[in-house]
Amino acid sequence: MGLAVVYSRASVGVEAPLVTVEVHISNGMPGFALVGLPETTVKESRDRVRSAIINSRFEFPAKRITVNLAPADLPKEGGRFDLPIALGILAASQQIPLEAFKNKEFVGELALSGALRSVKGVLPAALTVQNQGRSLVVPHANGDQAALVGSEVHHSAQSLLEVCADLCGQQKLSLHQTELEQGRTGLSRDLQDIIGQQQGKRASPSPRSHLWKCHLEYNG
Repeated sequence: MGLAVVYSRASVGVEAPLVTVEVHISNGMPGFALVGLPETTVKESRDRVRSAIINSRFEFPAKRITVNLAPADLPKEGGRFDLPIALGILAASQQIPLEAFKNKEFVGELALSGALRSVKGVLPAALTVQNQGRSLVVPHANGDQAALVGSEVHHSAQSLLEVCADLCGQQKLSLHQTELEQGRTGLSRDLQDIIGQQQGKRASPSPRSHLWKCHLEYNG
């Protein structure tokens, strides 16, 4: 048992500040302490992480587990820290290699089954992580957002088990991107389809209005 450090990103407006997830496992009465100014949704990750680890066929340590989300003065909200917390517990309990976290950061909410659910604020996180020379692992549902800034750098997964398999060298993660429906690229857009924004619509002539004007001029 020991200490593991995993990196993640918070979501503060259009910024994505770094959050260091420190996990320490020690002997003593079994317990799960989560510190570092977590809000209610983050505190609830204790139950999600425990169930996700067990249902992913890993062992949840019957030890004293302390998770620190640093910096302590930065508010944390949402389920985006579920994945890095789970990975930190598995690394601290020596079930996955700690060295595999090098140059990688993680965001993602865990279902009780171990599946990954989408989170908010992936685009600024992916951009910041790429500028730092790292790669970001996100849920499949956030793959399109991560692809906007680094389709060859970032990766996505459907579950905690897939992420662990990649960290253990058993498989390689790619970045999931939704295929465009046939014919969508040929769809025309018109300002008449926009709801509201009346001033902007009046300032920009509609393509349909332009065609109708040309039709009147041609027919006298």
